[in-house]
Amino acid sequence: MVDLIPTFGNALYTIGAFIVALSVIVAVHEYGHYIVGRWCGIKAEVFSIGFGPVLWARSDRHGTQWQVAALPFGGYVKFLGDAGAVSDRASDDYEDFDADTKRHTMHGAPLWARVLTVAAGPVFNFILSILIFTGFVMAIGVATQPVTVAGMKPVPAVFAPLQPGDIILELDGRTIDTPADLTAFARELPQQANLTYLVERDGGRQEVEGPFPYLPMIGAITPNSAADSVGLAEGDVILSIDGDPVRTFFQLQEQAIASEGRTLLLEVWRGGETLEFSFNTKLGAVQTENGMEERWLIGMTGDIGFELETRTPGVFEAFGYGVERTYGVISGSLTGLYSMISGAIGTCNLSGPVGIAKTSGSTASQGLDSFIWFIAVLSTAVGLLNLFPIPVLDGGHLVFHAYEAISGRPPSDRALRVLMAAGLAVLLTLMIFALSNDLFCP
Repeated sequence: MVDLIPTFGNALYTIGAFIVALSVIVAVHEYGHYIVGRWCGIKAEVFSIGFGPVLWARSDRHGTQWQVAALPFGGYVKFLGDAGAVSDRASDDYEDFDADTKRHTMHGAPLWARVLTVAAGPVFNFILSILIFTGFVMAIGVATQPVTVAGMKPVPAVFAPLQPGDIILELDGRTIDTPADLTAFARELPQQANLTYLVERDGGRQEVEGPFPYLPMIGAITPNSAADSVGLAEGDVILSIDGDPVRTFFQLQEQAIASEGRTLLLEVWRGGETLEFSFNTKLGAVQTENGMEERWLIGMTGDIGFELETRTPGVFEAFGYGVERTYGVISGSLTGLYSMISGAIGTCNLSGPVGIAKTSGSTASQGLDSFIWFIAVLSTAVGLLNLFPIPVLDGGHLVFHAYEAISGRPPSDRALRVLMAAGLAVLLTLMIFALSNDLFCP
């Protein structure tokens, strides 16, 4: 029984992190519907985080009841005239409303007001992601140009006479103009621990020996990966795999891909101590120049072996990064979905609620910054999912509104009931399929 306590505690931690992440995202999504609906003259009767029995509630001066319910796995806004949480019309009560009251219902409001109210949920999810990514880049900063060394990272067995203030002009004969050049040229460089740099130092130019840009140092751990499962951590340096020395991050990648899922033994340097980790690589999807493909992965990203001088970007520059990063999540999600449909990657890359919960717990255990970053990524995914043209989701409602705009009349109540039932069946099927991935995929 005592042995079960750590496992039980980890499960509670995972569930708690998942509930927090989901509640934040749902609250933002539903607030988008609520506030834009109110601006458009549509009255909200209930704003609920969670479903089921109400644990706490209060009413505001606009007549909206704000509540927290017992099942914290979603939420909804119930507008005037709605029969339930999915904005289906309460036909009996609705017909008794006068014209002015109908104008303040979702179903009696002008088409433009309904479109804006429905679209606001996903849009607010995207805005949350953009703001989080913007905040990150303002807090962390961006590398200066020209590329300037701020300091060296503690890496064993690397001769690294680069000094703070060195401006990197060339690396192994290749011109370095921007920080991105260090990544762009990295795979073309000789795979050795030290390379020749041309730097500007104290007003003059000189050649010095410096570390390979991407040493086998862990920059971040992928949640639910092989690396995550055994406790590898950011800042760890991989010294060898199965006794073979590793000098660059790309050598580490190549050996992981060639492993084909077999057990690997890693010798790792961590803060002056040498540790050993044994695990099996996992098959996962990665983005390449030719699209998505599956590879055997350890589950980590690399890191530059020295610190770069940074500056705090302006608000508009940082906001542009936030928009770009959010677009990248959307693009990557759509590419991954297309790749699964086309068979380029396996359907096990689609996670369900259990997989998302595990990722929530994993990122939370890595630190508050990782957890907030995960919320931003998940918020974008939730916003995108809600735009899919499936009845019950926001995208399905927008399709109904598009039909109304073209035909001049909304779909009939009977057609709506059939389509909503079909949409619910599709959604439940997808959820069951994703859940089966969580339970049975390796």
